[in-house]
Amino acid sequence: MANRGGRSEKVKRIFQQFDGNRDGGLNREEMSFLVVSVNPRVKFSEEQISAILDEVFRTYSEFIDGDKGLTYDGLLRTYDDGAGDVDRDFEALGIELTADETKEEEASSSSITDEKGGVESQRKQRTAAWAVSPNDGIVFDETWKLVDDLEILVKRLKSKQEKDGKLKSDGNGNNNNVDAFSDAGWSRELGPSSDVSDKRIIYWEESSHDYAVFVKELGVLRSKSDGARSKEEAFDGHMAIGKVLYDHQLFKEALVSFKRACELQPIDVRPHFRAGNCYYVLGKCKESKDEFLLALEAAESGGNQWSYLLPQIYVNLGISLEGEGMVLSACEYYREAAILCPTHYRALKLLGSALFGVGEYKAAVKALEEAIYMKTDYADAHCDLASSLHAMGEDERAIEVFQRAIDLKPGHVDALYNLGGLYMDLGRFQRASEMYTRVLTVWPNHWRAQLNKAVSLLGAGETEEAKRALKEALKMTNRVELHDAISHLKQLQKKKVKKNGNNAIEEGPFIIVEPSKFKTVGEKTTMRPDLAIALQIRTFQRVTRLGKCDVEALRREMRDNDVPVSYSGNGGPTKSIRRPNLEEILRRLLTVLKPETFQGVIKAINEKILSVLDDSGSGRVDLGMFYAVIAPLCGGHPDKRKRVAFDALLWRPGNEGSSQITKVEAIKYFKLLRAIYLPSQGMSEMLEVHGETDTSTVTFNQFLGMYDDSEWGFGIMSTLVKLERRDRNRHGNQVCSVCRYPIIGSRFKEVKTGFSLCNQCYSEGKIPPTFKQQEEYKFREYGNEMEAMKAKCVCFSMQSHKKPIAT
Repeated sequence: MANRGGRSEKVKRIFQQFDGNRDGGLNREEMSFLVVSVNPRVKFSEEQISAILDEVFRTYSEFIDGDKGLTYDGLLRTYDDGAGDVDRDFEALGIELTADETKEEEASSSSITDEKGGVESQRKQRTAAWAVSPNDGIVFDETWKLVDDLEILVKRLKSKQEKDGKLKSDGNGNNNNVDAFSDAGWSRELGPSSDVSDKRIIYWEESSHDYAVFVKELGVLRSKSDGARSKEEAFDGHMAIGKVLYDHQLFKEALVSFKRACELQPIDVRPHFRAGNCYYVLGKCKESKDEFLLALEAAESGGNQWSYLLPQIYVNLGISLEGEGMVLSACEYYREAAILCPTHYRALKLLGSALFGVGEYKAAVKALEEAIYMKTDYADAHCDLASSLHAMGEDERAIEVFQRAIDLKPGHVDALYNLGGLYMDLGRFQRASEMYTRVLTVWPNHWRAQLNKAVSLLGAGETEEAKRALKEALKMTNRVELHDAISHLKQLQKKKVKKNGNNAIEEGPFIIVEPSKFKTVGEKTTMRPDLAIALQIRTFQRVTRLGKCDVEALRREMRDNDVPVSYSGNGGPTKSIRRPNLEEILRRLLTVLKPETFQGVIKAINEKILSVLDDSGSGRVDLGMFYAVIAPLCGGHPDKRKRVAFDALLWRPGNEGSSQITKVEAIKYFKLLRAIYLPSQGMSEMLEVHGETDTSTVTFNQFLGMYDDSEWGFGIMSTLVKLERRDRNRHGNQVCSVCRYPIIGSRFKEVKTGFSLCNQCYSEGKIPPTFKQQEEYKFREYGNEMEAMKAKCVCFSMQSHKKPIAT
């Protein structure tokens, strides 16, 4: 087996420093001094210290010498089990080994080796650090031979691919620096949290002949491991092969070895953990999550043997869940890791980032500040803290924290990009363009930064520079919004000034008139207040992608996945579930979404819907009411949406098997709908339904009548449906007379003067300053250009008929 090198001497020195009474043991007081001293940045409470000591003295009871306390052998065992990092603690205490002590330790360690000791020592020097780890190291001598042979094979493959120019070693294939981006907090190794390696990513050419030869030779080594004298030795061989391959970033081959090790010892944590790492690096988040869940199950059933690994498993499981877009679920595991290991600053950073991702900004700030307190130079934590502060409106402080992140890592893309966005929000366009320019220096193909640079230059009044920046963005991506932006710039230049004799007079872009001055022509023209509300709901519907979820999928969820009845604080039966479980249901409903898109969905739903449904902060949500609330925004015919909303209320406890719901329940539903989707209503109306004793019931037809009521129901849905049907309609070359963007959706034409407005400008009451003298404005709505052409033809025909007949 691998010896401990200089570790035992370091542990001895630590033990001697805290054995104040020199009785050969560390009592509770001495152990508490040790815990506090090796964690100088952590403020432990008395309860935390007591809990830590209780765990240590219970777990290592065999090494407790009466009142003297934990013996030296016991302290050494705690480090062997991964409860602490010897090198880190030794450095934190400022202890140094003398030259004599180092030599003495080397002599003592070599004296207990057999005649192969010299060869073994040389092997260890050539092998990665994990090989001499007491918790995760090589056990059998034959495994060392496999490792040596594998190192030779990898070295040979690397030299051949480098010679042929096939081996790439850079950040992302484009000579970008990996270190420029936010660290995902990935735990590559078992054991205590440590800084992530700054290795550059290696891209092996897997289709080459050299690689095929390497895989064939690797198969021979695996066969040797399978032919070992015992299952334990075969396991040791496959684990060692996998770890060497992983260190050389040969992840696909490493995964094969770790999966074989899983077959040999299914209840061992380590192969599942490392297989999960491989899957994640290979972009297979679901498989990665499954392996970490197996590792977690093995660790929890293995007693104290694997307890020190739980925080790392929780962290990596959380990261895998985030990779699938499951942010609420990830929060749960990050929180568990932070509870088990209060000094795990990376778990706290990830928790803070995930909380920011679901819109819980205050909690995010708290977690991120804790992470920074433990690791003051944590640039990524500073970046996410600044983003959270900006979301809370603390902009000046956010600027300071962003700047701190950039000082720590000058090429930090996320910090630079987000700071640019903050400056844009504050109207400091010149500073914003400088930030986006710095982003492009690090990441030249960042088209969003290029587009935002153009917008900020436009805000700063540098139109020509903005136009050039837009054209550069267009070279990077051919998205339709860039074409619209260029068209918008051209329109702005045309309307920039108005000639008045020989003078050029600058015009303001628009004026806002009071709602009473906006009149409609025809029953089909949407009223301005209704459109404003419907546009907000439509924006939320598009962000959450609920329109992609057919409303019948909600019915299937209710039919196929029943939920146990629970009782709330007031004693009423409900089918309530925790938010992470609700997130799993949403993932099934929106399975077509990419993970990053789904994260945005969860944030929007958490902020707008769950915050209202879970007003008590219990973390649980009435599932039937949730289904009923989202049904109006799902895909499908409007009548189906209303029917499913009613069925969701019937699905709740107390209504099952019935065809009617109580009137109180119906009223509560509509008040919730209005509180969520019509913010002007607020939550005040919700108080009115508490304490109601009305036992009358409502049929589906009566429910429809309540639903379509514009004052007390959700009559706005008809306007919302109109927006859904028209939001891709383009009106030829027509542009809005205010914002100058091409009109998409409905066109609102003022019948007297002929200017046209888009949905947004009409809803906000904006008009061109040229027409500010009018007493009122009458608008007709056109869903597409064909409708406008028909109306024009009808108008022309009517005018023709009015002409006198020639005699």
